Amino acid sequence: MCVDHKIICKCGAAAASFNLRDEIMPVEVIRGLYCPGCSGGVAFDPETMIADNGWVIAYDMEIARFASLSKMARSASGITPGFLFDEGYCTWKGLYPGDAEDSAREKAELLKLSRQDRLKYIQEFRNWTFKRMERLAGLGWRKAQSAG
Repeated sequence: MCVDHKIICKCGAAAASFNLRDEIMPVEVIRGLYCPGCSGGVAFDPETMIADNGWVIAYDMEIARFASLSKMARSASGITPGFLFDEGYCTWKGLYPGDAEDSAREKAELLKLSRQDRLKYIQEFRNWTFKRMERLAGLGWRKAQSAG
C-alpha cells in the first residue's frame, strides 16, 4: 500500500506529493523539500540529500536508518538518499512533482481521439507513453531516466 503525502517546499511556493513504499519510512524522513526557486540557496549534502531537476529533497538519515533496521532488517549502511528515492521508499508520486495531474490532463486529451478513431487512439496512446518518457528523461527527471 502506498499513501500520498503532500509536502510544501521551504519557501512555500510549491509542493510535491510523495509515496512512501509500503509505509516503511515515516513521512518525517523528509527533513525538507526545496523547489527549483529555493533550492539554489541550499548547501547540497549528498549524504542526506538528493537532487532531481532543480528540486532537492533533504532526508533525515537517522530516521531512515532506524526505520530500515526495524522494518526491513537491512544494513543501515546501505540506506542512502539514492536508495530511498530510487527504490520508492520516499519518492515523488509519479515521475516528478505534478506528474499525476499532468498525465491525467494529457490522457484526457488523447481520450477525445478514442471517440473518433479507436485504432488511431491506441496507436497514439502507445506513442504518447514512449514519447513522454523520452521527453521527461531529456528534461532530466531522474525516474524517467532510470525507466528508459
